[in-house]
Amino acid sequence: MSVRARILFASILLVTAAAGTAAELSADEQRMAAWIDAHVEDAIGLLAETVNIGSGTMNHAGVREVGRVMRRELDALGLETEWIEMPPEVNRAGHLIARKDGEGKKILLIGHLDTVFEADDAFQSFERDGDTARGPGVDDMKSGNVIIVYALKALKEIGALDRLAIVVAYTGDEEKTGAPLSISREHLIEAGKWADVSLGFESAVTYDDTDWATIARRSSSSWVLEVTGRQAHSSGIFGDDVGAGAIFEAARILNAFYDEVRGEERLTFNAGTIQGGTDVEYDDQLNRGRTFGKTNVVPRKVIVSGGMRAISAEQLERAREKMRAIVANNHPHTSASIRFRDRYPAMSPTDGNARLQARLSEINEALGRGPMPALDPSRRGAADISFVAPYTDGLAGLGALGTGGHTPDESLDLTSLPLAIKRAAILIYRLGAEADP
Repeated sequence: MSVRARILFASILLVTAAAGTAAELSADEQRMAAWIDAHVEDAIGLLAETVNIGSGTMNHAGVREVGRVMRRELDALGLETEWIEMPPEVNRAGHLIARKDGEGKKILLIGHLDTVFEADDAFQSFERDGDTARGPGVDDMKSGNVIIVYALKALKEIGALDRLAIVVAYTGDEEKTGAPLSISREHLIEAGKWADVSLGFESAVTYDDTDWATIARRSSSSWVLEVTGRQAHSSGIFGDDVGAGAIFEAARILNAFYDEVRGEERLTFNAGTIQGGTDVEYDDQLNRGRTFGKTNVVPRKVIVSGGMRAISAEQLERAREKMRAIVANNHPHTSASIRFRDRYPAMSPTDGNARLQARLSEINEALGRGPMPALDPSRRGAADISFVAPYTDGLAGLGALGTGGHTPDESLDLTSLPLAIKRAAILIYRLGAEADP
């Protein structure tokens, strides 16, 4: 089924679900909702505690400390917790995994402990102004981590947690994933293979007075183009002995990318940096370089660093093949190569994801809000849930409502926190009551 057909199928399911009367909350679900409303300030307190711990990805001590706080909360709920340290060569802090055996569908809950704000950043503390909170990671995604904990607490309050089969995975390097992925995402992928359903708790999306469900996210990968030319006096450029030089060849390649690769639905790519001249140095891990050249010298080298997003592995590979062919068709006395690095795979829209969307939409209506249609995946970035998408049905975007993620203006609408906790708790409750597939 094509991407377009899958999204249409999701919409049909949603319309079908919305055509009837949204299911009322059961007595247990109403008890959970009341308990959540009574404990909102406690949840905000946990949010403040973790936001006040700086945990940029490369601040390993801070990431571990946030993990310690979340481990304390999950231990108190009776889950079996484990801190998984990463090997030195991965250069990341590690992950927190919590497990609980149970019955019914096996449910994986995904969050992350790190933020984009490193230890030397000025944006380091939690601030509250009425119903708005500011701070590093308050939206992305320490509020989502809190939602997981308080949804489980609500389930425990009504005696439902004991019967559920749950794994909670808090990764420590979502914002800057460690390499190789075979090590840094090994335990998350294992959990995905175990699970029947995976739920990701990054920010919710509401616009046009509508709450949106995330059933698909695009992949995120990078590419580096290297071009070489024949260095010579500029008076000889375009001649038989000198050729076009590295910069003109790089320009040809980039223009061909624009003309020949661009245009497929859901596919985007970006050239983020370019260094060109006689001497070029570039570190694609730090995104920094140094260039030297002169206007009267034909440039010898160009390095371009870019990114790409796609809705499926097949779409990504089609684009890469086109790019490789363009790169290989060189101007005289130039050569070029391109290398690709996988970062986040795609979470493609599936029928199973659409069914989960319909369940969540029903819950949203029962909570007094409207239906939740499927969000255009072009409106979201990549996330850890994509690593488990090949193995399990999934929904993302189960967090609260925030703005300004990855900026010093990051903030959270605290009134959205109890709604997100209720949606999560009720969805987990209903899924856990279903028989094993």
